[in-house]
Amino acid sequence: MVQFNLLPDVKLQYIKSQRTKHLVTFIAMVAGLIAIGLLLFSMSVVYLVQKNIILNLNSNITKYSKQLTAIPSVDKLLTVQKQLNTLTGLHEKKPVMSRLFPYLQQLTPQAVSLNKLQIDNVANTISLGGTADSLDTVKVYTNALKAATYTVDGGTPTKAFSDVVLSNFSRDTKGANFTITAKFDPTLFSLTSNVKMQVNVVADDSQSSLFGGSN
Repeated sequence: MVQFNLLPDVKLQYIKSQRTKHLVTFIAMVAGLIAIGLLLFSMSVVYLVQKNIILNLNSNITKYSKQLTAIPSVDKLLTVQKQLNTLTGLHEKKPVMSRLFPYLQQLTPQAVSLNKLQIDNVANTISLGGTADSLDTVKVYTNALKAATYTVDGGTPTKAFSDVVLSNFSRDTKGANFTITAKFDPTLFSLTSNVKMQVNVVADDSQSSLFGGSN
């Protein structure tokens, strides 16, 4: 059986284009319906579900707030809790005064005997009093305090003391008495700082033997 296609090519292209147009229109309508559905779903979540969640949360906040305020002495308990939370910060700010004696061992010449020590952690001042074999040794001690530096974790050397003053001294046949006052850098006693003291002898090299604990 022989069939002849009597439709011209233009007619065939038109029919094909119409089919494509209907298909595209159908797909666009389906996509539009899906988009509208998603929009309606989103609006329901925002205006219904989310609103209910917020209302429930506000209701719970009100309920638990009433329960909390009903606890006897709750204000005192909250105050104690707040103070406990600050203990860690206060502990870190507490000076480590146990470092003082190793510092003094490094900085004090062997011929010096200390018999008075006063330290003020508020004003960051220290007063040292004692005896020495001579006023020259006292001078070396004073200069050593002036020149002393420290480092934190091997960093840049920083002056350990400032305003170092030989405030009182006297001598007799047994030796010399003295009082030295100074201000110290609070980092020397900081719990959070790994400090290393450095003795710097400012006189001639022979005086380095006066320090038993220097490094």
